[in-house]
Amino acid sequence: MPSIESLNQIGLNHYLALSAIIFSFGMIGVLMRKNVIVMLMSIELMLNAVNLSFIAFSNFTANLNGQIMVFFVMTIAAAEAGVGLAIAVMIYKKFKEINIRYFEQLRG
Repeated sequence: MPSIESLNQIGLNHYLALSAIIFSFGMIGVLMRKNVIVMLMSIELMLNAVNLSFIAFSNFTANLNGQIMVFFVMTIAAAEAGVGLAIAVMIYKKFKEINIRYFEQLRG
């Protein structure tokens, strides 16, 4: 019978499984929703799942490269949120509604 200490230990597989579940929820949100704000939140969820994987690998390999990479991913996420919200505001000003189908009309 396994000891209580071995049952309470969280390993790399647990973190990777949680990261995969969070990433899947984000992907489903991007693919299924038409609301721009929900899509941006789903992309942020996917980026956070990747950050969790980076941190887990960094922790279990005792290498700081994964944690440094998380800072770059967070910077990209902040820029993505800023640009995405700016585009959403411009669509709202032009069409008085935020819908993903209006993004196709921004080209011309």
